Amino acid sequence: MNRKQKRTLKNIIISIILMIIISVIFKIIDSRMEKLPNYAVRLIKTSAYLVPYLIVGLKVLKKAGRNILNGRVFDENFLMTLATIGAFALGEYTEAAAVMIFYQIGELFENIAVNKSRTAITSLVKLRPDYANIEKDGEIEKVDPEEVKVDDIIVVLAGEKIPLDGVIVEGESFVNTAALTGESVPRRVAAGEEILSGCINEQGRLKIRVTKEFGESTVARILDMVENASTRKSRQESFITRFARYYTPFVVLAAVIVAFLPPIITTQSFSVWIGRALIFLVISCPCALVISVPLSFFGGIGAASNHGILVKGSNYLEAIAKADTIVFDKTGTLTKGVFAVNEIVAEDISEDELLSLAAYAESFSNHPIGISIKEEFERRGKVIDNDKIKNTNEIAGKGIELTLIDGNIVYVGNKKLLSDIGVDPIDKKPNSYGTVVYVAKKDKCLGFITISDTVKEDAKTAIEKLKSQGIVKAVMLTGDRKETADAVAEKLGIDIVHSELLPADKLTKLEAVMKEEKDKDKEAKVIFVGDGINDAPSLIRADVGVAMGALGQDAAIEAADIVLMDDNPRRIATVNTIGKKTLRIVMENIVFALGIKLLAMVLGVLGIAGMWFAVFADVGVSVIAILNSMRMLRFHE
Repeated sequence: MNRKQKRTLKNIIISIILMIIISVIFKIIDSRMEKLPNYAVRLIKTSAYLVPYLIVGLKVLKKAGRNILNGRVFDENFLMTLATIGAFALGEYTEAAAVMIFYQIGELFENIAVNKSRTAITSLVKLRPDYANIEKDGEIEKVDPEEVKVDDIIVVLAGEKIPLDGVIVEGESFVNTAALTGESVPRRVAAGEEILSGCINEQGRLKIRVTKEFGESTVARILDMVENASTRKSRQESFITRFARYYTPFVVLAAVIVAFLPPIITTQSFSVWIGRALIFLVISCPCALVISVPLSFFGGIGAASNHGILVKGSNYLEAIAKADTIVFDKTGTLTKGVFAVNEIVAEDISEDELLSLAAYAESFSNHPIGISIKEEFERRGKVIDNDKIKNTNEIAGKGIELTLIDGNIVYVGNKKLLSDIGVDPIDKKPNSYGTVVYVAKKDKCLGFITISDTVKEDAKTAIEKLKSQGIVKAVMLTGDRKETADAVAEKLGIDIVHSELLPADKLTKLEAVMKEEKDKDKEAKVIFVGDGINDAPSLIRADVGVAMGALGQDAAIEAADIVLMDDNPRRIATVNTIGKKTLRIVMENIVFALGIKLLAMVLGVLGIAGMWFAVFADVGVSVIAILNSMRMLRFHE
C-alpha cells in the first residue's frame, strides 16, 4: 500500500470503531433520551454519527462539491453524497455512515487493484536509470543521464542498469534483457557490439560510447509509450464512459420519480418512498462498470508487458483480439533474415569470377543479401579491391549497376533488372529454393547465385496457434521470387502469397487485402506484422501494426501499435490470446454488473431490499468485478 491508501485504511478503521462505540452508547442511553424532544434526539444522533461519517467521507463530499462547481454534477460522488445526506434527513444515521464507510472500502479496494495493474506496466519505469557514470581523471562521477551527450564514454559496473544506448568500447559481460524482452537468459556482449538502455550489466565492467541522448534512448521511448497507453481507449471503455454520462442523470431522475410519484398516486407517506429512492441511488452507483472495464484492459496491457510485448493502447488490444486476417512480411518476421549463399551457377565464366562480380557490385551494400555475398567471397579468401570500382548505382527494388575501372558494366539483381536491360536468364534452374541473384552484362546473363534464408523455428507453431484462435486467413508479402515464396508458405501454412514485390508494392497489397476484407465486413480488422526496419508505412496503415524484434529500432517503436521486443513469432499468438481473454473478462463484468444492479434496483423500489442490502449490492458487485478483472495479472502463456 502507498501512503495515501494507508491513510484511507486508517480513516476507515477509526470510523468503524467510532460507529461501534456510538451505536453501543446509544443502545445504553436510548431509554433515557425518550424524555428529550424529538428534534433534540435527532440533533444529538446526527452530530454523533457525523463524526465517523466525515472522517471517512469528507473527501467524497469535497469531490462532489468541486465537480458540481465545475459542471460535472452526475457522478458516483454525487450519488453517494445525495444518498447519505438523504439517509441522515430520514433519521437512518447508522445506515448513512455505513454507506459512506463501505463505499470508501470499495474505493480503497479499487485503488489497490488499479495500482497492482499499473505496477505490471510501470515495472518498466524501474528501467529508468537514476544516474550514469562518467570517468574523469581516473575517478567515476555520477551524473544525471540527461546531461550525457552523444559520443561521451560512460562506465557501467556489475549490477548497474545501462542508462543510455551505445556501443561497447571496452569490456565484456552478460546483460539481463528480461525487463525489455521477457527473455530470462542473459546475453553475452563484448567490445564493438551495440547495447541498449534498460538492460542490466550482470558481471564485468563495461565502457560504452553513447550513441543517443537520453530523450531518444530505447528506455525513454518505451516509458513514453507506456505512460500514454491509457489515452487510447477501446470501444468498450469509450462506451462505458458515454454510458456513465447518461446513466447517472437517468438514475437520479428515476430516484426522484420513485420518491414523489407513488406517494402522490397512493396514500403511502413520502418518507417511505424517499427511503426507497435513496436505496435505489446507492444500488445504482456505476462504480463496478466504471472501474472494472478499464482495469481489465490495464491488466491485459500489463500481462503483455510481462511477456515482452508493449501495447500502445487498449484499443489495439481489442482490435487484435477481433482480427481474422493477418498479413506477414517474410524476411526478418517469419524467417531469420540471416542469408547464406547455397548455390552458384555460372555460364562461360568460373563460379569464382561470377561471385567476384557480385561481391564487387554489393561492396557498399548493407542489405542482408549483399552482405551474404560478400561474406561468401571473403570466406573463399578473397578481398574486394575498391580501386577496381569506378561506380555503383542502386536500382531500387531491382539490383545494382556496377561500373568497373576498365569500363565494363555489370548488373546484379533480380529478373526485373534483366528484363529492363533486355537480357534473358540462363536456361538452368536453381536446385534449391531461395532468393536468386542474377549476374549479367548488357548482352548476356552470366549466371546466378541462390541465397536462402532460414525459417524461424516457432513460425509454423505461431501460425497454427493463430488459426486455432480465429485467424481465418494468413497472407505473406515478399520480394522473393515466386518459387521461394511458395516453398516458405507451404512449409508454414500460409494461405495467400504475394511474391516478387518491390518495397512500395507491399503497402499496395496490404491495402488491397484490407479493402477485400472490409468489403465483406466493415468491422473486419487486419493485422500487419513486420520486422520494423522498412515496414513503417504498412505498420501505420494496418488496423493493428505489430513490429516484431523491434528492440532498439526507433522506426518500429514509433510506427507500430504493438511492439514485440524479441524475434519470437509465438509472441503474436500470445498477445492475441491476451486480447481475447481481456475482452471475455470485460463482457463478463458488464453482464454481471448490469444484471445484479438491475435486479437489486427492482428489489429496492419494491421495498424488499433495505439500505444495508444496497450497500452490499454496490460494494459487493464492485469487488467481484475487480477480482475478475485482476485475473489478467495472473496470465501465463
